[in-house]
Amino acid sequence: MKKLIEGFGYAFKGLGYAASTQLNFRIHLVAMLAAIGLGFYLHISTAEWCWIIACIAAVLITELLNTAIEILVDLVSPEYNVKAGHIKDVSAAAVLITAIFAAIIGAIIFIPKF
Repeated sequence: MKKLIEGFGYAFKGLGYAASTQLNFRIHLVAMLAAIGLGFYLHISTAEWCWIIACIAAVLITELLNTAIEILVDLVSPEYNVKAGHIKDVSAAAVLITAIFAAIIGAIIFIPKF
């Protein structure tokens, strides 16, 4: 049981690190709060909530993985390296694609309600 509790502690420590050091993660958290607030305000359906929650999770997870990859690349390759730069760029692109698709899904759900 102690290991389980410690594991959650590490996970929350990671969330705290991302929230305190990563501007993009904070931006995604604000977008999450806006989407949740809009969902309550517009009384979206259960199915629409499922899509919104899935999009929020996908964006936050991708941003956290991007942060982890960037930290790892910096650790392994502290000096400038073209391939390390490509790894970081591709990782950031994964977040961008996820965020774009989440925005599209949000638009499909929210725009008709106005």
